[in-house]
Amino acid sequence: MHVAIFCLVLLFVATHGLPTPYKSQNSCGYDSCNLGKPDKLNVHIVAHTHDDVGWLKTVDQYYYGSRSEIVNRGVQYILDSVVSALLDNPDRRYIYVEMAFFWRWWNEQSNDTRNAVKQLVNEGRLEFISGGWSMNDEAATHYNSIIDQHALGAEFLHDTFGDCARPKIGWQIDPFGHSREMASLMAQMGFDGLFFGRIDYQDRIPRTIEKNLEMMWKGSANLGRQSWLFTGVLPHSYSGPNTFCFDIHCNDQPIMDDKRLHDYNVPERVQSFINAAHLEAHGYATNHIIITMGDDFQDQNAHEKFKNLDKLIHYVNLAQENGSNVNVFYSTPSCYLYALNKAERVWTSKSDDFFPYASVPFAYWTGYYTSRPALKRYERYANNILQVTRQLNGFSQKNLRDNIFYLSEAMGLAQHHDAVSGTEKQHVANDYAQRLSDGIDQAVEVINDAYAQLLPREGQTVPVARQFLCPYSNISECLPIEGANQFTVTLWNPTIHPVTIHPHVPVTREYIIRDPQGNLISAEYLPISETMKNIPGRTSSAQYQYLFQASLPALGYNTYYFEVKADGIKTEHNKVKIVQNQACTLQNEHLRAEFDSLGDLRSITNFDKQVVVSVLNQGFYWYESHPGDRTTPELSPSGAYIFRPLIPEAVPVSLLRTINCTQTDTVQKATIVFNEWISQEISLYRGASAIEVEWTVGPIPIEDNKGKEIIIRYNTNIDSGSKYYTDANGREVLERIRNHRPTWPYFVDEPISGNYYPINSRIWIRDNDRQLTILTDRSEGGGSMYDGSVEIMVHRRVLHDDSLGVNEVLNETAYGKGLVVTGKHILIVDRPEDSARLHRSGAQQMFMHPLATYSIPNTSSYANYSNVYRQSWSALSDVMPLNVHLLTFDQLALKQYLVRVEHYFELNEDETYSQPVTIDLQALFKSIGTINEMTELILTANLPLSELNRLDWMTKEGESSHVDMFQQQSLKETTITLNPMQIRTFQITID
Repeated sequence: MHVAIFCLVLLFVATHGLPTPYKSQNSCGYDSCNLGKPDKLNVHIVAHTHDDVGWLKTVDQYYYGSRSEIVNRGVQYILDSVVSALLDNPDRRYIYVEMAFFWRWWNEQSNDTRNAVKQLVNEGRLEFISGGWSMNDEAATHYNSIIDQHALGAEFLHDTFGDCARPKIGWQIDPFGHSREMASLMAQMGFDGLFFGRIDYQDRIPRTIEKNLEMMWKGSANLGRQSWLFTGVLPHSYSGPNTFCFDIHCNDQPIMDDKRLHDYNVPERVQSFINAAHLEAHGYATNHIIITMGDDFQDQNAHEKFKNLDKLIHYVNLAQENGSNVNVFYSTPSCYLYALNKAERVWTSKSDDFFPYASVPFAYWTGYYTSRPALKRYERYANNILQVTRQLNGFSQKNLRDNIFYLSEAMGLAQHHDAVSGTEKQHVANDYAQRLSDGIDQAVEVINDAYAQLLPREGQTVPVARQFLCPYSNISECLPIEGANQFTVTLWNPTIHPVTIHPHVPVTREYIIRDPQGNLISAEYLPISETMKNIPGRTSSAQYQYLFQASLPALGYNTYYFEVKADGIKTEHNKVKIVQNQACTLQNEHLRAEFDSLGDLRSITNFDKQVVVSVLNQGFYWYESHPGDRTTPELSPSGAYIFRPLIPEAVPVSLLRTINCTQTDTVQKATIVFNEWISQEISLYRGASAIEVEWTVGPIPIEDNKGKEIIIRYNTNIDSGSKYYTDANGREVLERIRNHRPTWPYFVDEPISGNYYPINSRIWIRDNDRQLTILTDRSEGGGSMYDGSVEIMVHRRVLHDDSLGVNEVLNETAYGKGLVVTGKHILIVDRPEDSARLHRSGAQQMFMHPLATYSIPNTSSYANYSNVYRQSWSALSDVMPLNVHLLTFDQLALKQYLVRVEHYFELNEDETYSQPVTIDLQALFKSIGTINEMTELILTANLPLSELNRLDWMTKEGESSHVDMFQQQSLKETTITLNPMQIRTFQITID
């Protein structure tokens, strides 16, 4: 398998090479569009296929067409057939979206076929829409990975086809709800518009009546017009009108136009299409409408579709001679958008999002916010490794970017709306995880090459012991170090700010630990909990773990040296105090958390701000999954997509619990066991301004034949009213109001699931004086069902399929038992006006956590090790502002880098950090060279910002979307300014 992957990577490299110059072409784009006739109803036919990069089959099974017993679809045949059909008739047009498939296909083509495809692209007849590696989900994805997967596809298109292939339109036709942040990101990618297919059934009705299915979406509350994106809701999701499916898998009648034959049907087919066009036009505001002709994995025989569409277009247009006003022609979403732009009308605007999504009454697609929580965490962990690997590669100047492609490609697939969403079949979820694992293995090779450069002291040419990850450290397992006489832990901090963390290292022996200066450090030697030791699949014999405090430099590493305690030498461990089933208090210089003897958290006090939050109840509950309605089968049960509780009230997982409290110099923690399958450990570290909640859930029991949706609930005395706040893809935060929608009169049919929203990094409630913020380590669903309450769903095990296509119940198992999942929440109690500093920096640290690599050193003693290897290093010499984040640091070529920096505070969040900030990018390069050229690019890095010209629109409020984009090119001055929530992208060349 590795040989096959290596060959694909070589092909990828052959089509990429060094970054190519940016050139302009005028043989494609809007100039090639047919804008129809001004006195007609112009019907833009958009021929397309929607190809999931994994769902019922894996991405490669879909590509090759294997596993036909599941579904008989093969993308390679679709692309073969489409290209052939396009070459047959110059009037035909087609769009394609998923670069994961197109890249596979392109690597197999002859030069003649490639040249023919390039001609189709240059003529605007084959148009790439969105251009990401996949059509990403919008509820469970993080903005870093959304940008990366679009940039990966954009780079391939730019290097392969040039400017004519640059996507200008977002095409999110299948995701299950739409994020405002996604609109903002696409606007920053230089897109002129966005089209999607799914909208809440209650929202669609008034929009159709009022002709407001197309609008100006204001994607950011901070970035102004540069985040605005014209957005349209498609009329038939993404299929064609009823009875007009011309695919080999459809049963609709073809156009039979030989009058000599008995089945001649042109008059009926023409009139039916004209009727469908008029019916659709009732919901749209101009004399242009779009009709999508395609569906999932259509066009294995594209000639069948195009032959019938050729006839349909011909005969419908002939009907104009008899008074018809319908004018139909091949088009693309960008040409349709351009026609709307030329209509010069004003449009309604929208500033909220499209969550949650309900397809029909009682069917809220909010379960997938949490489905497959282990995969959701693994995807976030893999992204952490990807960003660290890019940084290490860049600072070591090893120029191994091609090796990082494995993980980049796997991450691009994982963003798909049937991947990280958790809505795929189990064997497909396993494939996504396997690809991430293989990509991580390749990344570790790059990490080793980088550390071979960075670890040796100057002048030393010594081999560096192999670095390895311990991916099961979350269950206190690291097999390679068990029994070792000495080992090292190297912690790379990927943020541009110093951080303090508390590593946990599971061991089978007692060690002494030295910090980077050689000092013996104070560490706790703590027993591993019985819950952790009994997790299915854990094979470690470690009974204890070391816990110590590590203060890491910005954008750099520290190495900690473990050496086994010599026989006869007594090790002094810090005193550990343990009390069982008694009231206890966790307290440091900033916070206090009080528990009663029954294990209930009763209050959290912030000493610095004199804020006290009384906790009325904190613990685990479960909703019983609805099994469905046999008498009304159209009403779905809970499943991979849908969350539908049988009754709108959660039940405590246990009425009794036990509590053990541990107090040491470094940490104080309360371990609370609810039953044999749920526990939590609430920790307060020395110097910390937040409380950690580590939870373990599973195996969820199903012997009673009841599906269960497990939540953590935090009930407080905060007077929050009906309001709560959730983030969008890890960036901006939106206000939510229980049982309310900002843009239509909402009828409450599901009081629980209808109030669930995606939580990608944080949720909070507040009143005038107090705010409780909860940070998450992965995407989860949740909300506030009661005033003062927050609930977050952490795990699901359901026993019915929700009949939305996957045809498989969400019943994850491992080692013959229900899946056990561990995770983390961070609790922050503060005043509302001060909370941003903690929740912004805390969320960034959760997302870009220091990466631990281990090694068994090839030196005989610590003295020998410290003489040869650096134990601390930082890429930065200057302290960077707290409100700036390094999003991307990627070496493109020997002296060329791609850098994205962002201001990650919102307007008016903080008196100090919500102000514009100026930084010097040269600070990032002090260890590797001097910047001699900088070009500012759009977010996807496939066009200089100076060359971006987006379409202008007017809203009904009299606002223009026009924005003057400034640009920095060939700069000698390396300082830049960032405004709140702004991301800036640069291609940088160094001496």
